[in-house]
Amino acid sequence: MTTKDATSNLRELQAQAMSELGALRDLSHLEEWRVSYLGRKGKLTQTLRSLGEIPPEQRREAGMAGNEAKQALEIAYGLRLKELEEAALAAKLQQERLDITLPGWPVLSGSLHPTTSIVREVCAAFATMGFQVVEGPEVELDGYNFEKLNIPKDHPARDMWNTLWVDHTDANGGRPMLLRTHTSPMQARIMEKTKPPVRVVVPGKCYRYEATDATHEWHFTQVEGLAVDKGITLADLKGTLYEFARILFGQDRKVRFRCDYFPFVEPGAEMSMDCFLCEGKGCRVCKHTGWIEILGAGMVHPKVLEGVGYDSNTYTGFAFGMGMERMAMLKHGIEDIRLFYANDLRFLKQF
Repeated sequence: MTTKDATSNLRELQAQAMSELGALRDLSHLEEWRVSYLGRKGKLTQTLRSLGEIPPEQRREAGMAGNEAKQALEIAYGLRLKELEEAALAAKLQQERLDITLPGWPVLSGSLHPTTSIVREVCAAFATMGFQVVEGPEVELDGYNFEKLNIPKDHPARDMWNTLWVDHTDANGGRPMLLRTHTSPMQARIMEKTKPPVRVVVPGKCYRYEATDATHEWHFTQVEGLAVDKGITLADLKGTLYEFARILFGQDRKVRFRCDYFPFVEPGAEMSMDCFLCEGKGCRVCKHTGWIEILGAGMVHPKVLEGVGYDSNTYTGFAFGMGMERMAMLKHGIEDIRLFYANDLRFLKQF
């Protein structure tokens, strides 16, 4: 074989390969082309090997032509590979394209339960007056729920609460346990562990075994308040609760205190607020009295103070308790307490 023949064969092979390369439309055929021309047994490889038949003095020119042909095909192959890969990617993206012009699914946002909202508002109101928020157990010992609050066994005041007892034997002597009927047990628990001064509010769930109607539920949320220190008087109680009513229901509110009985306070009182609907003139909401009862309160009974180790001659205090559902009913004009726990979204979405 002469140099002329070898050079001519290389040019023809290069032209044929370039022609076929330009006609390829997918990556699988491109790989076949690479193996066919540039592979170990490919046409160009075989042609380059045949250059060994050329006389040594003529081999240099043919070798240069062979290297040029190989380099040209490799460059062309690289460019074509990039083009076909980009085309394949574009086709895949088109096939899997997400139409972002369509509206997406709305993201539903939740809201706080009206009871949760009113608990936070009440606690925040007392926090501005220096009260801390403390929580306690819902399953309570009889001693804390009744006896430490001046309600011993067989006391007629126990008839005020039809109680849900827990079938459980306490490890410390088999003391009876129950679902707490109020958050007042935390009065004793806090005072046992805290030296005066004490200023706390205690939100939490309470349970009573009783029939339900528009104004009564067997479970409800209550906020208990307690303040103990030297020199606390009934005037402090009245001023604190008056300020609370103004914060929660408006600066124009008026309050009224009347004597009432609670075993763990002496004297006891119920606080009413002038009807915000009729401005005290009398309407269906206030039962035509002009006043709405909102909470019970009083001065902490000396026996309660002494039961936790406080000197009742040195320290005095006041306590109060209120139902959160009732507060929400008054604030939002809700007429049935059972709506709070009916899981009716038509009701809950209003808040």
